[in-house]
Amino acid sequence: MKSGEFFRKIFSLHLWANLLAMALVVVLLCFGVKYGIDFYTHHGEKIIVPDVKHKSFRDAEHILDDLDLEIQVSDTGYVKTLPPDCVLEQSPEPGAVVKSGRIIYVIINSPSTPKLTIPDVIDNSSLREARAKLIAMGFKVIDPEYVPGERDWVYGIKVRGRNVVTGDRVSIEDPLILQVGDGKRDLMDSVSYIDPVYPEFEKEEDEFEEVLELETNADGPSSQEQPAQTQQPEQPEQPAQQAPAAPAQPAQPAPSTP
Repeated sequence: MKSGEFFRKIFSLHLWANLLAMALVVVLLCFGVKYGIDFYTHHGEKIIVPDVKHKSFRDAEHILDDLDLEIQVSDTGYVKTLPPDCVLEQSPEPGAVVKSGRIIYVIINSPSTPKLTIPDVIDNSSLREARAKLIAMGFKVIDPEYVPGERDWVYGIKVRGRNVVTGDRVSIEDPLILQVGDGKRDLMDSVSYIDPVYPEFEKEEDEFEEVLELETNADGPSSQEQPAQTQQPEQPEQPAQQAPAAPAQPAQPAPSTP
């Protein structure tokens, strides 16, 4: 490239116009970021959060709406002495400084008592363990009811006179009665089992005996029905007595012949 062409391109109007446009875009971007962030974040704006606790949800909504604040329910609770839909807690707390459009999260009072699920404590824990676990969950536990069994072992739970099982949902206002062993029977005690009686089987057995008896009578008296012959007791054998031997006679001499 020749020097003349180089200087002609550098000082061309098209090049300088592009450079000026780029600089203008950068300046506008800087001003836009500066003032745009202030507008978006409400720079310098301050709103003090009012206290809406123990007010109805509708009244709290009107109060916050007048200050350009929003309200949203985050959870529910239960306080027996307060009316339903009453604000129990709020976040941010009263007196906090916020800006317009901020969401105020509230916890309102439930119109009915909440229910909790019975945990796995029946026949799985002692009285002390079950009582501590149920109270920590929010249940009301009163004096236990003792039943025959191992001492301080939980065998059941009663609510309003009926037995409940693991997984049942019970109101936190209903007191729980734990059925606990009184220690009069140990788990190692032996248990005697009685065989069940089936009447239909006994009837069949009686019919079988009657048929057998009829067949025996038809064939004649059996050997079992004949009277047993009396046998005389055997006399012990007496040793045979031998006759006394006769005394030996002296031998007489033979007569001589003449």
